[in-house]
Amino acid sequence: MTRQRACVSNNERQYPQFMKLDLSGLRTVITAGGAGIGAATARFLANNGAKVWVCDIDSNALAHIGDATSISTMVADVGDTKAVDTFMARAIDTLGGLDLLVNNAGIAGPGGAVQDAEPEAVTATFDVNVTSMFRTARTAVPVMRDQGSGSIINISSTAGIFGFPYRSPYAASKWAVIGLTKTMAMELGPHGIRVNAICPGSITGPRMDHVVALEAEASGRTPEEIRHGFTQQVSMQTFVEPDEIAHTVAYLASPLAEKVSGQVLSVDGHTETLRT
Repeated sequence: MTRQRACVSNNERQYPQFMKLDLSGLRTVITAGGAGIGAATARFLANNGAKVWVCDIDSNALAHIGDATSISTMVADVGDTKAVDTFMARAIDTLGGLDLLVNNAGIAGPGGAVQDAEPEAVTATFDVNVTSMFRTARTAVPVMRDQGSGSIINISSTAGIFGFPYRSPYAASKWAVIGLTKTMAMELGPHGIRVNAICPGSITGPRMDHVVALEAEASGRTPEEIRHGFTQQVSMQTFVEPDEIAHTVAYLASPLAEKVSGQVLSVDGHTETLRT
């Protein structure tokens, strides 16, 4: 029997009053905040009172996300240490501190069999997906330690808890994010800093379209077959909306999660396998 799920957009959903968070004054930095999960998170937090700084490599995307008065933007490549240092220093100085860091930047990396992966492409994938988190920590952690409080949320993936055929560089990098999250939580917990990871499932939007195309090329199947496979590997048989990740970020950053740290939260409709 085929399972069906009614599709209701986040704009149509009506949430009860008790689910509406007051994040007034939450000083927030988000990497890769120009589109997708990053943009959805920036807007949701700002709409609930947070003061948000985002960076992105795409200046055109930032031109749209910066429409809200409580969202500030800066072009910065998370693969460039100097650029990240400049962005973090400017954001924290303007905010007057830092309560929440969302390490959202990530790239799909190359598709194909593991033996065909070019070392340079693997290195580039890790540089954005993992090393960028070390770059932001250089500035964020000392500030949070001085405050005695803070929350860091690292965006991993369901690929960080499963094997992922034909996407080995991406999967390996997202597993590394989990290891980094657990280690940061252990190091920083005594200083009042919470660190968690979110593992999104298949997110609707252009990036997922690109992933589908990569998978189709690597496996010799059609994009339609790949897309169908992604939904069939999830118990709820659905893709995830960017706003649904934003809601989880807001929860983890709020007082409701004040003792939640070192955790890996999947927001994916329950992935059963990553074999498409």
